[in-house]
Amino acid sequence: MRLILCRGVWAEVRRDMRTAIVAPKVVVRTVLAGIAVAGLVAGCSPTKDGNPQGVVSGTPTSGEQTVQFNPCTDLSDEALRAIHVDPATKYTVTDAARGGVSARICKWDSTQGPYFVTVSSTTSTQDDARKNDSLTGLRDVKIGPRSGLTYKDKSDEGNLRCYASLPAAQGMFEVTVGWRYGDPVTRDVCELAVEHAKQLEPYLPK
Repeated sequence: MRLILCRGVWAEVRRDMRTAIVAPKVVVRTVLAGIAVAGLVAGCSPTKDGNPQGVVSGTPTSGEQTVQFNPCTDLSDEALRAIHVDPATKYTVTDAARGGVSARICKWDSTQGPYFVTVSSTTSTQDDARKNDSLTGLRDVKIGPRSGLTYKDKSDEGNLRCYASLPAAQGMFEVTVGWRYGDPVTRDVCELAVEHAKQLEPYLPK
């Protein structure tokens, strides 16, 4: 898998490196895990006066299926409060300003502990996740009426992050729990990911 990172993604890496109490290479791997689960390639959109006009996650599509639901703009404050995050803390991981893309991703601070909750909308599917050699610990779970799937990234040596995916007409949605570096992990991150996915499921399109 080859990743080409834009300024917006590297900004997140640099920000986490400033606050993390871990080796920089671990920070980079864990930040990338949020966008690399389905084998996505992150590309850059055009710039204006040297400033990026949006970050495109996934290969821009031309006549192919593209993300319809945007968690960065389509999730209401009610939905965000249902998963116990602070709406004011939204951080955009990738949300292209225009054009067809294969994923849109935003994350928020949890109000229940020292962790982030990331919501991804992607054209990749759970079958893609099952075939992804970079994932481990795949487990089938029930998330509301949907057949869910949880997994971790093999590069996450600290076991700080877990993904819970739900099938969707466009591909799948992914709810990720990422524990803050330096804080003792007091909950099972996969249990938390499933819990928040169940809370969010009624607000997601089928």
